[in-house]
Formats: sequence, structure tokens, C-alpha cells
Amino acid sequence: MNELLAFIRARCTDDNHAYVDVAELFGGRALLDSHLPMLDLVDMLAADYEAMPPSDPRRPGLAYALRSLAQSHSHHPEYQEEWRP
Repeated sequence: MNELLAFIRARCTDDNHAYVDVAELFGGRALLDSHLPMLDLVDMLAADYEAMPPSDPRRPGLAYALRSLAQSHSHHPEYQEEWRP
């Protein structure tokens, strides 16, 4: 799961950099309808998973959600098929 969390965080970082490029080219208003706030939420889910004790009954559901979110980057060369929900 640690590799999956690192993968998700790396993709969020990549997406954040892409949004910075868009803002520089087209101005900040171009980001108003973007998915930028979602990146923070994905990172929060990853942090919640890491902080959660293994015995927490919500942990499997959160792991499934993280695998589902990572699937949106399944085209990336570092994506691992075993992460597929």
C-alpha cells in the first residue's frame, strides 16, 4: 500500500504542476472550474489512511477508494495492475 500512496501523491504533485502552468499561461481564472481542490482531498485521504490503525474497520473501504482514485492514472507507466480495485 505504501507504493500506491507514493504513486497517488506523485500524480497529485504532477497535476499541481500542470495547474501552475495553466495559471501562468491563462491566468488564475482558468483554474476556477478545475479539479485542483480535489487534489487536496485525495492527499487528505492518503494521509488519513496512513494515520489509521490497521484495526480500524474503515481501513479496507478507504484502501478501495484510494485504489479507485489511482485507477484514473492507469495509463501512467508506474501504475501497477494489482492496484486495480
